Amino acid sequence: MARYYRYRLPPWARNCIIVIEKVTLPILMFQLIRTLLFPSSLDVFLLGALVGLFIAFYLEWI
Repeated sequence: MARYYRYRLPPWARNCIIVIEKVTLPILMFQLIRTLLFPSSLDVFLLGALVGLFIAFYLEWI
């Protein structure tokens, strides 16, 4: 099975991935502050999902 290669995607899909990659860290920081101030189960779930997404981009899994 071939490894996922983002540059084989169409240009519009590549641009969407790049935008999501750039926006993930500011949203993650906002969600972290929100979770620390007003914790709820939804906030913790969103924070976990954003951390997972950020790690996936950082390790170039996506």
